[in-house]
Parts: sequence; structure tokens; C-alpha cells
Amino acid sequence: MNLFSPLALSNGAVIPNRIAKAAMEENMADDDHAPSAGLIALYRAWAEGGAGLVITGNVMVDARAMTGPAGVVLEDDRDLNRFRIWADAARSGGGQAWMQINHPGRQMPTGLGQETLAPSAIALDLGAQSRAFPAPREMTAADIADVERRFVATAVLAERAGFTGVEIHAAHGYLLSQFLSPLANHRKDRWGGSLENRARLLLDIVRGVRAAVSPGFAVSVKLNSADFQRGGFSPEDARAVVQMLGALDVDLVELSGGSYEAPAMMGSARDGRTLAREAYFLEFAREIAAVATMPLMVTGGIRRREVAEKVIASGVAMAGIATALAIAPNLPHNWRSGRNDAPALKPITWKNKPVASSAHMAAVRYQLVRLSRRQRTAPNVSPIWALLTSQISARRNARQYRRWMAERKAAA
Repeated sequence: MNLFSPLALSNGAVIPNRIAKAAMEENMADDDHAPSAGLIALYRAWAEGGAGLVITGNVMVDARAMTGPAGVVLEDDRDLNRFRIWADAARSGGGQAWMQINHPGRQMPTGLGQETLAPSAIALDLGAQSRAFPAPREMTAADIADVERRFVATAVLAERAGFTGVEIHAAHGYLLSQFLSPLANHRKDRWGGSLENRARLLLDIVRGVRAAVSPGFAVSVKLNSADFQRGGFSPEDARAVVQMLGALDVDLVELSGGSYEAPAMMGSARDGRTLAREAYFLEFAREIAAVATMPLMVTGGIRRREVAEKVIASGVAMAGIATALAIAPNLPHNWRSGRNDAPALKPITWKNKPVASSAHMAAVRYQLVRLSRRQRTAPNVSPIWALLTSQISARRNARQYRRWMAERKAAA
């Protein structure tokens, strides 16, 4: 088994190699929050670059609940033809294309002007940046049932559009991750308290999706290996949830970690100087692999071929790559041809981790916009410049989103 060996999933699908383009937050939808021409061009570049698995950035299951402005929404079939074009582009290189489906919970920006829901009425603690996210309302049983229905409906639409699987996002502090975390979930009912209760919504969604899609359609989960916060979702919790998922015909689990409050997943939490720190979730993955009955994927800072090979040699099935593929979408082909490219952005060493995380995300998004326009990437972009231009764009997109929501409300 090596980096370019195929991976056969339990549903019969085959991923042609072990390199996955992991999800990134593109925020490149069109004015109707469907895939834009630029977003479609971006995914064609990744597909043709040789990744065996292409996972989309967040696709929202509810237009009222967005991780950011200009996000893609799939809650009905009104724009399904645009999604079919997107799926065709993402599969154009011969690999698998999975849609990541998500709900932000309390991690929805204030500027979007929508009510924020969460397992419990606990606001994000980001210091001076806390005001950027409103205090959430605790979800009712009806709210929880609606979210479950929406995840299943979006998965069914993804299959109709031509995607070959979905990834249910239960990591990075978004809604399903909030239910799993005892720091964000203080409920006293059947969705709170014990880990079995905190995992109930995720497990019910997985069951619902698996029952609603065809047997050959992949159902995967993105899970935190840890929240990296004292008293939060722990590696022991992750092991137990992976065991629970093993009984539900899950085809793959991607392991990541962190949240907006502790952004280990964004690149600001490691310096990249050693192989061990570059694949910084691999240690957790090795422990979880001991109980996993499905293939695992590790995402987090991988940019060197030797690190990706180390991940596969350790028994982890897939190496998820994000930032490096934002800089060099042809990286899988380059590695296969014997090159040792190791794309990297300019380091960010700021002490404020949430702001550093935002700057890292902005620098990545800067590359994505350039790729979508078929321009050369600019990995040496100033993080300050990337952050400022991203904030300007986000404010403009937030105004457009609020207008769009107002028009939808008036039409209803």
C-alpha cells in the first residue's frame, strides 16, 4: 500500500489514490447561493490535478444558518442543474467527489443578521472578537428534528446532482461538534449529559442519510480527534464515537480537530518544522485506528510527500490536504511524477490565535480566488493584506446575503 494505491470502500466504491483534497471555506457562491462559475472552475482544477477524492467546502443545509457570506446552500432542487455542473467538474479527473454538508450552530457571524441556534445558549468565547458572533438560542426538540431532516434532504439532493458521497461535518466547533462537546452542550434532556446522548443527533443523521441514499453512495463523517480545550471533546470521546459510527455503515471518518475558540485546524497551532508536527493529527489517528472498523483520513498541515507517505504507512487510509492544494492544485500529479514540491504560505506567528487563524483562512481564500480566475497563486501574499481584502469582501457579501434573505422572506 502506498500513496497511489486505490482504496476500496465498504459500499463498493473505489478511490483511485490516497490523496484527498480536504474541505476549505471558499465562500464563492453566486448571488443565489448556488455554485458560481468560479467555484466550478476551481473544482475542475483540483480534479484534473490528480486528487483521488475531492471534498467540497461547506454546503449549508439551511439558508438561515451560514458559516459565512457567499456560502453555497442546498436545501431544495431549484438550482440543482448548477450543482450537477459542479459535480461533473469535481469528478472530471476520474476521482470521487463528496459534498461536505454542514450547519454552523453558534459559529455564524453576527453580520449575517440571522438568529443563531446551538445545543445550549452559550456564546463563543473569543475575547475581543466575541462580538463577531451573536449569543445563540438553545434549540428546541422541533429545531433538532428540523436540522436532522435538512441534513438528510441535502444528502439526497447531493446524490441527485451526481456527487458520489457526502461528508457530514461534525468537527471544528460547528453544530454537530457543539452537541458532542460538554463545553457547548449543557442540555439535561436526551441530547445532553452522557456521550451517548451528546452523540445522538450525529448518529441519527448518519442513520437517516444512509437509509435515504443508494447503497453505493458514500456516507462519511468529519470528526474532531479533540477540541483542544480543557473539559471539551476528548480523544477518548472521539474513540468512543468512532466505535458508535462503526455500527452504522459509515464509509470513512476524517479526523481533524479544534474550533473557532481553539483553531488547531487552521494552521496557526503548529510551526511546520518537523514531520511529526506537520501531520499534527496523526498521533490521534493511530490511537483511534485501533478501534475503527472503517478507513480513516487525517487532515492537518500535510504539504510534503514524505509526510503523506508516512500517514499512509501508519495504517491511515487517506491523507487529506487543504492549504498545499490551494497553492498547487497539480500537487498529486507532481508527486506521482517524482517531484517533491512542498507548497506553503507565508508563516503567521501572531500571538492572537483567533486573528491568526482568520488571517490564515484569508490567505488560503486569496489563493482560491486566483485559481478560480485561472491565475497563478501567490503564496507569499501578506497575511495582513489577505485579511483586509477578505474582510472587505465579507462585508459586501454579507450585505448581498441579507438582501437575498429579505427577498426570500417577502416571496414566502
